[in-house]
Amino acid sequence: MSYKVFVDGQEGTTGLQINEYLAQRADIEILKIDADKRKDLAERKRLINASDITFLCLPDAAAKESASLVDNPNTCIIDASTAHRVDPDWVFGLPELCPEQRAKIRASKRIANPGCHATAFILALRPLVAAGLLPAATQIAANSITGYSGGGKSMIADYEAAAASTTQLKAPRPYALALAHKHLPEMQAYTGLTVAPIFQPIVGPFYKGLAVTAYLQPAQFTRAATPADVQKIIADYYAGERFINVLPVDLDATTDGGFFNVEANNGSNRVDIAVFGNAERMLVIARLDNLGKGASGAAVQAMNVHLGVEESAGLL
Repeated sequence: MSYKVFVDGQEGTTGLQINEYLAQRADIEILKIDADKRKDLAERKRLINASDITFLCLPDAAAKESASLVDNPNTCIIDASTAHRVDPDWVFGLPELCPEQRAKIRASKRIANPGCHATAFILALRPLVAAGLLPAATQIAANSITGYSGGGKSMIADYEAAAASTTQLKAPRPYALALAHKHLPEMQAYTGLTVAPIFQPIVGPFYKGLAVTAYLQPAQFTRAATPADVQKIIADYYAGERFINVLPVDLDATTDGGFFNVEANNGSNRVDIAVFGNAERMLVIARLDNLGKGASGAAVQAMNVHLGVEESAGLL
């Protein structure tokens, strides 16, 4: 069976990557919009409603506009913007979130693709809240380091221009310092936390790769737990998940001489989760490709779930 797919925003970073994922698939027919009609509302509406799946790779306001154009009840929208991630009429497109999430994605025609930082944060902490180890009212402090491709075409151009000049963006750059990052609502909502985390991301001088580090105080746990206990809770939660790998509590095995490789999952849809620390303080780190499981790969995975085809189709 063949499915018709339209990418609204096909020239953006996420849209281009989705097209790359789908180009080699025999079961997908990609509907293309002519370059001179990309802003033609009538043509976009025609293609959206001619599709089985439309990916919205657009800014929030434009994504809302495109979603409003749907009049075909069979068209499924997968929105990669932040516009609908905590909207109760949309399903959060993270199949590994909980046991019932795949059924929700399968049944819904409105799917909100998770943000890159949020995906790593949620996958790291949701099992601990669900197990009752981490009280829902805990305020978690976390940071994230990510490649500059997460900033889209403009930031990519800045870094590429800097690399070709004498003035280079060599150092990591903390940002979102007002502590109001756009991923906070979904980070809180889908972990089960009742308090927004203190979250501070950093952009690094590398193209892609992302790692979120969450800081845990065992004194805040509801019961005594070692790093091995925390690791087991997370590993049990994701048992059988193809794309999630919970690493052993072994510093030598999970690091390169004590250094954690942020780029280790680049080019894949995989997530690694690692627990470090001791009885007094711990870290949980989740790493992924910010353009893979953090964006385009996640969107394709959600599409596969919705269509009922092999979930890993087209993904590594």
